[in-house]
Amino acid sequence: MKDLKRTKIKELLEAPIIGKRVNVKGWVRTFRNNQFIALNDGSTINNMQCVVDFENTDEKTLKRITTGACLSLTGDLAESKGKGQSVEVIVEHIEILGDADPEKYPLQPKKHSLEFLREIAHLRVRTNTFGAIYRVRHAMIFAVHQFFTERGFFNVHTPIITGSDAEGAGEMFRVTTLDPLNAPKDDEGNVNYKEDFFGKETNLTVSGQLEVETACMALSEVYTFGPTFRAENSNTSRHLAEFWMIEPEMAFYDINDNMDLAEEFLKYLVNYALDNCAEDLAFLNQRALDDEKNKPQQERNEMSLLDRLKFIVENDFERITYTEAIDILRNSKPNKKKKFQYLIEGWGSDLQSEHERFLVEKHFQKPVILYNYPKDIKAFYMRLNEDGKTVAAMDVLFPGIGEIIGGSQREERYDNLRQRIEEMNIPEKDLWWYLELRKFGSAPHSGFGLGFERMIQFITGMTNIRDVIPFPRTPDNAEF
Repeated sequence: MKDLKRTKIKELLEAPIIGKRVNVKGWVRTFRNNQFIALNDGSTINNMQCVVDFENTDEKTLKRITTGACLSLTGDLAESKGKGQSVEVIVEHIEILGDADPEKYPLQPKKHSLEFLREIAHLRVRTNTFGAIYRVRHAMIFAVHQFFTERGFFNVHTPIITGSDAEGAGEMFRVTTLDPLNAPKDDEGNVNYKEDFFGKETNLTVSGQLEVETACMALSEVYTFGPTFRAENSNTSRHLAEFWMIEPEMAFYDINDNMDLAEEFLKYLVNYALDNCAEDLAFLNQRALDDEKNKPQQERNEMSLLDRLKFIVENDFERITYTEAIDILRNSKPNKKKKFQYLIEGWGSDLQSEHERFLVEKHFQKPVILYNYPKDIKAFYMRLNEDGKTVAAMDVLFPGIGEIIGGSQREERYDNLRQRIEEMNIPEKDLWWYLELRKFGSAPHSGFGLGFERMIQFITGMTNIRDVIPFPRTPDNAEF
């Protein structure tokens, strides 16, 4: 029995050989009538039905076959007589690799709320929903690297511990080895970071963008894909304190090239999911449709999950300036009737998710790229336009989610960048190296950032971002 190598359930279902002797291993989803085991090994959303000869099986062994238990089963693959599956394993030998006490195992075969499953994040991947999400997430990680590799980009690892604040937002996690209750002080009574591990104040990165720009100034087209951290005390369905960012940076790209790449990239990812994750997406689509039935009519999505995904790949993205968007929003019915939570008063307003969704879902009914934003609501590194009021920034807006990508053409002119750093009161000493990039062989360049979890949220149809990352990090929550 020991010599037979395990075959994954996915392989057996995709290319079954009737009569073949097989070994399958996995976790019990259900055990019916002391006879039918639904076994899942994570390779596919589908279970393998394994039929036990209960009359000739030790009763003690049968009692140990419970939901959550881990088994190794050996037998012959046969055509299934029952409905719901094409093949099944006629079990001849049972080995119980790990028991699961039914009195204590929290994932019994019934519907569990997502809130409850977050409390047992170490076990929730054993549900159909989270198994599907993990598999889709893997497929998207692979697709990201494949997309950029096919286009001659180079992947660059940027630091997780950094001395700079790329966004200028200041909401960062501090990294220190100093004793918080007994930290050394300088002459002015402030914490003396010169005595800290790095000899200066350091934080967890909020973005790899500034560092990856250094690589684009030598390798032309590069990207980084790594963890980022924001110490925002934000308990919403769209924010995490730890998440993953994909940040390409391209020399010789202007804002239009940047928009072209962003649209191509998003369509590629969605197409890849549709082509390679069909069974998981079909399950998640049905799950979302069932959830929608419990919502009030006005809160329901007009499109199913699969329709939203096709909506991305089948439509050219509408490109409009921020100024055009403000005019549309100011004259819109929701604004005039004061239905927006944040009313659009005029030019210079920072757009909220409700405005972005209105443009995509109601006005244009296609994905939208907004560009040329007021400089005062954007970061210091974005290229100043000829009008002196706007910067060459762009945001890609999706249905149901609002902004999914933010990017810009970067400011490659030394004097302009230095002036913006001064205007925004950013210490020049922290960015001396970033300024030097503009001194030695500066070139026009652009880039953008895609929050990976936002993308996974969109592709899986999950309404809370905490459900698309294995272990969500949010205020008051770092349990696992």
